[in-house]
Amino acid sequence: MKLFKKDPIQIITFRSYGTSTHLYVKGRALEDENIDLSKKGFFNLLWNTYKRFDTDLIKNSPLILTLPDGRNIKTETDDQGYFLIDEAIDNILPLIDENGWLKYEISFAEKFSQRTIQENNKFSGEVMITSETAKFGVISDVDDTIMHTGLTSRFKWQVLKNTVFKRAEKRIPLEGAAAFYMKLKNGKSGNDCNPIFYVSHGPWNLYLYLEFFLRKNNFPKGPMLLRDFVNPFAKKYKPEKPQKQKEIINILKTYPKLPFILIGDSGEHDPDIYIEIAEAHPERILAIYMRSVNHKIKMLRVKGLFKNYETVPVLLVEDSEAALAHAQEMGFI
Repeated sequence: MKLFKKDPIQIITFRSYGTSTHLYVKGRALEDENIDLSKKGFFNLLWNTYKRFDTDLIKNSPLILTLPDGRNIKTETDDQGYFLIDEAIDNILPLIDENGWLKYEISFAEKFSQRTIQENNKFSGEVMITSETAKFGVISDVDDTIMHTGLTSRFKWQVLKNTVFKRAEKRIPLEGAAAFYMKLKNGKSGNDCNPIFYVSHGPWNLYLYLEFFLRKNNFPKGPMLLRDFVNPFAKKYKPEKPQKQKEIINILKTYPKLPFILIGDSGEHDPDIYIEIAEAHPERILAIYMRSVNHKIKMLRVKGLFKNYETVPVLLVEDSEAALAHAQEMGFI
């Protein structure tokens, strides 16, 4: 419960994706906790983490998204403060910039008494519109795939240590991952503009933290799709399909003619999710790269899963160099 004056309110837009005729836009309205990712020191890091998850939501609030040509799209936040625009929109191509991004503004549609709205009630966002030159797309996990996280550590203590007590700029990317992803983006011609999607089991509360990490370590710019917060120490997730899997299926649906490379790690759910997707869409999956993790039992299970697997090419890799060599052999880069 807030004992003092309420914080200003804001809309956080999540980098998303679309086509020349369809937009898929996500974000969240909540109070601005004024988190400074550059702050150092144990107590500052602990306080930042508390504020990151102590979200005061703006529920059931009407919003207006404005395109560069002045067209408006109405939406509304749900009971968790999230909004989603998933609808057909004509004549998008003239609005994108030279890098293939559609920039927009979104605002609260109603005034709030005795509340300050940040950014003069104009919050910017962007949507990736996939280039017609793209030969394939890449869908990548984040945790222990491109960033050392420690999901396989006992009781997930390493996750707690990395998330709470390390600034985003101090998080270590897996060696060679950024360069490999850039090569995949550029493709065989060097100018294919293949889209990169980052899809994680991590909560949306970490969005700005992860966005900073990707930018700081020179990963290709791309949509980042997370999920609502759940207890990170829970041993099992709900039995329904994970949000990550739903997001991947939606990407495949959005780009029905584009094949994909799936990249993940062998530590948690990626092997099972990727196998199910490959079995359902074998003609759409060019290859699966699974980064090995330092966990004997999990690695034995994953090796067993893929031992005689022939639906799509699968490579268990120790480092980015092995994946890069295979991608060259396959003609991806």
